[in-house]
Amino acid sequence: MTGTLATIGYGLACIGPGIGVGLIFGNGVQAIARQPEMRGVLQGQMILGMAVIEALAILGFVLAFIQAGS
Repeated sequence: MTGTLATIGYGLACIGPGIGVGLIFGNGVQAIARQPEMRGVLQGQMILGMAVIEALAILGFVLAFIQAGS
């Protein structure tokens, strides 16, 4: 039973990072379209933000396995 709950929990935990990555890149593309000369700065910030959000998704994935194992 706990494995099933952990799987459901991980599925729910992926919704937030998925939305976050979409918002970061959507707004980043809009910002680059408005000021193309800032592309380098904005692209670096977008990649850094994506890395932080993906770290949260991986943390949720690992915690789901830890919960399922105990």
